[in-house]
Amino acid sequence: MVNRFYHPDKYRRDESLGWLFMRAKSSIGAECDQRLSDHGLTHAQWVPLLTLHLHGPSPVAELVRALDIDAGAVSRLVDRLEAKGLCRRERSNSDRRVVMVSLTEAGARVTEELTAVLSDVFNAHLQGFTHAEWRMLVDLLRRFIANGDALREAREADPHAPHSHQEES
Repeated sequence: MVNRFYHPDKYRRDESLGWLFMRAKSSIGAECDQRLSDHGLTHAQWVPLLTLHLHGPSPVAELVRALDIDAGAVSRLVDRLEAKGLCRRERSNSDRRVVMVSLTEAGARVTEELTAVLSDVFNAHLQGFTHAEWRMLVDLLRRFIANGDALREAREADPHAPHSHQEES
């Protein structure tokens, strides 16, 4: 059975997951940018720093995949972070075509400091949630993302396949 939660004749923006996700992202991003500005960073610059902090030195191509943005945008972000002394690029010794990006000592320090600051942003957004509600929200969002990934993979496998508009049984 396919659940149909949205119907064209009953569509309401205030119940649209797209609208709600956009509002949540906007609220989190604005608060993060405000807190990061004290450190001369933006939320967009923070994300690659955190990725490098969590996963260690990474090839530029891996950052492109992890950040889900194009190579040019990653290159510009790394340029800015390098100019601030927070990361560095180095050619791989095993494959000169591969450029590795890693945190500098200053980048590692800043990332550790800001992880606590940004944890406060998320905790403020989760005010009033129980631990069980937070866990459920995380689990539901992971399922939602997995469904979206499956749709994208199916479309990429067969770009000419018709879209599914199955009715509820």
